[in-house]
Amino acid sequence: MSWKELKERKWFKVLSNKYLLLGLFFAVWMFFLDSNSWLVHRELDEKIDELDQNKAYYQKEIAGDKALIEDLNDRDELEEYAREHYFMKRKNEEIFIIEYQDSLKNQPNE
Repeated sequence: MSWKELKERKWFKVLSNKYLLLGLFFAVWMFFLDSNSWLVHRELDEKIDELDQNKAYYQKEIAGDKALIEDLNDRDELEEYAREHYFMKRKNEEIFIIEYQDSLKNQPNE
């Protein structure tokens, strides 16, 4: 097959088109090699999704903490919270902490 016959074939004409070659080069460059490539944008979108999930979680936690703070404005609620979480007591008062067997941590050496 001679060069002249090869040049006359349709697939060769399409593949040797300089605009097509330039367009393919540009597409490969933009999708994979550029600093703003599709791969970089995909990674950044995944990071944004992760950060949005974290934001939703922390907003939920903040709302819960605000509700707790509102409850602790009442003196009786504050005292109850201090007794339950920090084992505080009044003067001349004793506290007995009862732990059930299933709530104790199992230690391997015992």
